[in-house]
Amino acid sequence: MISVQGYDGTKIAVLGLGRSGLATAHALRAGGAEALCWDDDPAARAAAQALGFEIFDLTAAGVFEAVAALIVSPGIPHLYPSANPVVTSAWRAGVPVDNDIGLFFRSFATPDWDSFARQPKVVVITGSNGKSTTSALVHHVLTQAGRATQLAGNIGWAVLDIDPARDGEVVVLELSSYQTELARALTPDIAVFTNLSPDHLDRHGGFGGYFAAKRRLFAEGGPDRAIIGIDEPEGQMLANQLSEGRGDDRVIDISVTAKMTGPGWHVFARKGFLAEYRKTRQVTSIDLRAIVGLPGVHNHQNACAAYAVCRTLGLSPKVIEAGFTSFAGLPHRSQVIVETAGVTYVNDSKATNVASATKALLAFDNIRWICGGLQKDGGLERVQPALNRVRKAYVIGREAAAFAMELDCETEVCTTMQVAVARARAEAEPGDTVLLAPAAASFDQYDNFEARGDDFIAHVKGATAD
Repeated sequence: MISVQGYDGTKIAVLGLGRSGLATAHALRAGGAEALCWDDDPAARAAAQALGFEIFDLTAAGVFEAVAALIVSPGIPHLYPSANPVVTSAWRAGVPVDNDIGLFFRSFATPDWDSFARQPKVVVITGSNGKSTTSALVHHVLTQAGRATQLAGNIGWAVLDIDPARDGEVVVLELSSYQTELARALTPDIAVFTNLSPDHLDRHGGFGGYFAAKRRLFAEGGPDRAIIGIDEPEGQMLANQLSEGRGDDRVIDISVTAKMTGPGWHVFARKGFLAEYRKTRQVTSIDLRAIVGLPGVHNHQNACAAYAVCRTLGLSPKVIEAGFTSFAGLPHRSQVIVETAGVTYVNDSKATNVASATKALLAFDNIRWICGGLQKDGGLERVQPALNRVRKAYVIGREAAAFAMELDCETEVCTTMQVAVARARAEAEPGDTVLLAPAAASFDQYDNFEARGDDFIAHVKGATAD
């Protein structure tokens, strides 16, 4: 656990008592602060009270008069689509509002660092798609190389639940826009921006607000090295803002659409080959096509980002390639469940938006596509270029009929996962891929994308066990 620094003897309000909220309360207590906890859910309040935390109604008048700060869990909207009343009360009272990420960055470095032979490093990875795989891939490569490392944030442990820093350790954090938007301190050694596509627009007041939340990672303190995906205009702008000129290798450009060989430091993947160029010279090339855990162009982009991180940390290309080769991938992300009768079943339940679903579709051919759910803003127009790979779509969710009408391919309204898997299996032929890539949120039928993916896996295994 990371003990929160700077609040000893003070009262700190904690809003939201899920995984990160409880971790925050524990870390505050370990640092000598008194955590005053609140959640709208009575069950969450009862669970926190059972752990010995004081329950304090943050909706009551005048509650912030004796409070030094308010820590808000990432899942709680603070400004859009409407201002949170508790957060508003803190603003009006002049009480600083922060989150667990801000507390981590103010507390991770301790006086013990002066005795370390190698200073610990913090790597933070954000973006619309691929950040989980990139984070896990960096952590895997470091582990295989014998480097001390921890993985936390939006993947793995809550940031304040990890162990204190060790000599030479690398902490890898995956951070969503929900986690970057409120943090008062964001000071990683290495920061990664994978890509940007429309997502969570209601939470951020539109696409510009969404990008602004991601950009804060590079503006609130500034990393020593920035690794930027430049395949969208936003990434190009960000890379330009951070660079002092064409030869500034503090910024590493990554791409899966452009060959970059000019001054500076570049990592790109074309036709399945990853290449590193530095100061106009090629350093290495890695064949990604046979790496089972990294299928498709979208995973090649993840590989470029992870490679750039690991090179920054001093690993050799051969060591990185060996780590890539042994990487098995993540559950619910291009996860091969089974191959039977010439048909491959793939779970990509994490493809919760159109951009990520499109990338998943482009990774396979002859697709029986299971899709649908709670549709996000922006519609399905951006998926159309990938529909030439789809033999048929089997649509699930409460909005299945409306969802199907937006697709320019053969569709069947199945509504439930059980029916969709059964119908796709019945019609699949050798060489086909049955792919779950919903292009929508799961909340109309499931608690989260993991539950949706697990349901797909269960029905696939049940249907193919015959």
